[in-house]
Amino acid sequence: MPETFERRRVLVVDDEERMIRFIRMNLEHDGFQVSEALNGKQAIQKLRDVNPDIILLDVMMPELNGFETLETIREISNVPVIMLTAKGEEDDRVRGLELGADDYVTKPFSPRELVSRAKAVLRRTEGMSGSMHGLLEIDARLKIDFDRREIWLEGKLVKLRPTEYRLLFHLVQNAGWVVSHDQLLQKVWGYEYRDEPHYVRLYINYLRQKLEKDPADPKYILTERGVGYRFVDYKRSK
Repeated sequence: MPETFERRRVLVVDDEERMIRFIRMNLEHDGFQVSEALNGKQAIQKLRDVNPDIILLDVMMPELNGFETLETIREISNVPVIMLTAKGEEDDRVRGLELGADDYVTKPFSPRELVSRAKAVLRRTEGMSGSMHGLLEIDARLKIDFDRREIWLEGKLVKLRPTEYRLLFHLVQNAGWVVSHDQLLQKVWGYEYRDEPHYVRLYINYLRQKLEKDPADPKYILTERGVGYRFVDYKRSK
C-alpha cells in the first residue's frame, strides 16, 4: 500500500514568494497540505493557527531570521523543523541543530530531496513505539518515563529536544547492548542519513551534557570505539 501524507500539514516559511510556490507545488504533489508564512512573525502566528505537523524554515529572512524564529518556536512547541539555508558552512548547520532543528537542507536543493527529507522526519517523529512502560529507575540519580515523555535527574525535570529524546529512547531500549552508528542514524534520523555520522556524535554530546554528572567521564552513555554507543545496563546495576 503506498505511503500517504494527505493529512500532514506543512508550514513553509520563506521571504521569497517564488521559493514558496516552488516548494508548495512539490509538497502538494505528494499529498501534503501546505500553509505559508513570509517572515518569522507570521510563522509564529501560523504555528498557533494551523498547528502544522512539520515546518520548513528559511534561515535568511529580514527582521526575525530563521535561527531567531526557531528559538521562539522551541519555547512553545516540539513540532519538527527542517532549516532551509543557502549557506553550506558547518557552523550554520550545527547552530540550527543546537537550537532544536531536526534537519537542514542546503539551497539549491532538488524537490525530491526536500520531500524525502520531510517524509523521513515525519516517519521518525511519528514512528516511536511506546514499548517501554512505566517509570524506569536507572539509578538513584536518573529516572525516565517514556509514557509521559519525562526525564528526571536528581529530582528535577530535564528538558530534551525531540531528537535528543528519540536518541535516548533507542539507547535505553537496547540497554546493555552496543548500538552502532549506522543503527542509530537509521532509527533516529532515517535511512536517508546514513552518510551523516556527525549527527550521532553531536547529539550524544548533547545528551551527555544534560544527563551525565561528568560528560567527559560518562556513566550512562558509553562509547564503544569504532562501533557505536551502549547505554548502561540498569537492570543489572540496580
